[in-house]
Amino acid sequence: MKNTIKKIAKRVTSAFGVEIVRCRHIDSIHERVISLAPATESKGSVLLAFVIEPFLLNRGETVSNAHSHDWESLQMAQTFLEMGYRVDVISYLNRRFVPDKHYSMFVAARTNFARIATGLNNDCIKIVHLDTAHWIYNNQAAYKRLLDVQSRRGVTLDSVRIIEPNWALEHADYATVLGNDFTIDTYRYGGKKIYRVPVSVPAVYDWPGNKDFENCRTNFLWFGSAGFVHKGLDLVLEAFSDMPELHLTVCGPIDEDNRFKAAYFKELYEAQNIHTYGWVDVASREFERIARGCVALIYPSCSEGGGSSVLTCMHAGLIPIVSRESSVDIGDYGILLKESTVDTLKNEARRISRLLPDQCEYMAREAWDFARRHHTRDIFSVAYQNTIHEILSSHASRN
Repeated sequence: MKNTIKKIAKRVTSAFGVEIVRCRHIDSIHERVISLAPATESKGSVLLAFVIEPFLLNRGETVSNAHSHDWESLQMAQTFLEMGYRVDVISYLNRRFVPDKHYSMFVAARTNFARIATGLNNDCIKIVHLDTAHWIYNNQAAYKRLLDVQSRRGVTLDSVRIIEPNWALEHADYATVLGNDFTIDTYRYGGKKIYRVPVSVPAVYDWPGNKDFENCRTNFLWFGSAGFVHKGLDLVLEAFSDMPELHLTVCGPIDEDNRFKAAYFKELYEAQNIHTYGWVDVASREFERIARGCVALIYPSCSEGGGSSVLTCMHAGLIPIVSRESSVDIGDYGILLKESTVDTLKNEARRISRLLPDQCEYMAREAWDFARRHHTRDIFSVAYQNTIHEILSSHASRN
């Protein structure tokens, strides 16, 4: 066990270049505690309960690009270290952790937030990091999508993202949110101060200057992670199966959802105009090649906390065709779906395919430019630090 602790200590020290003062190892990674010390004299301690896996990487391993929260968790810890705080890092899934010291701040995702918050010192500032819509909104929207599939296709699926009931907002002093006004609106009832922080997108691409918009106007992309009904892939497949003149590329972990794969096997693998891939790393040449061959992303999700897959595709120069619930600002360079139905998707895809190449290029360039100006790791770093400073200032004034 001592050797294991030393290895973890080296990994974390390597990642941050700071002193590691404690690494408590338990068999489950979700029960580990990693303590980091700043390079300067400590002004207090912060408890961070978020994604712990990136803190346990081997030397030379890179942070996963599968979800933006891996890198964001690291950067949130780094923010507090740079501000002069010691940081105890635990998994947001840790169901056993009990606070045993004085904390200046508690920053965590929704899961287990209320349980831990009740055991903290009274003067601890509690900040919930909300990376989904409220669980009641999310779950009712998700189950409605499943009922719609059941009605249309005569099959019961479970390909959605269900969020456990939680009262994190009720136990928080402040909240940070990655999404736009859609996500924020699902939490306004609590009357808490909510700070918007931009999603960090892991990959940044140069503008595809030689992209052939004349020939790619009829090619579209669906790109997302698990929860295919939740994210509208069923609707997109049904729409494109009825539009043989348009092509759809599907990128996502289809093999991980056998029920969905079986229900939509014909569309996924037998339709001549639908081309199905597995999961594609956004930092790979393959993803850039796929994006270069498509004009737009089509993503009618029913509930998001800030659609990182949409923003990734905007970075790659794709026009966003998205639902309001995708929680991404698209200005006048994308299409906000009036409703997420098969007919609406067909109408909007056909509308884009009939635009002049110059119009397509203009919209794609505007989307690319917006993503580069508002959603990168550097921008997240600055915005998150500014947000924490603002919260501390607001809290001091209020008290």
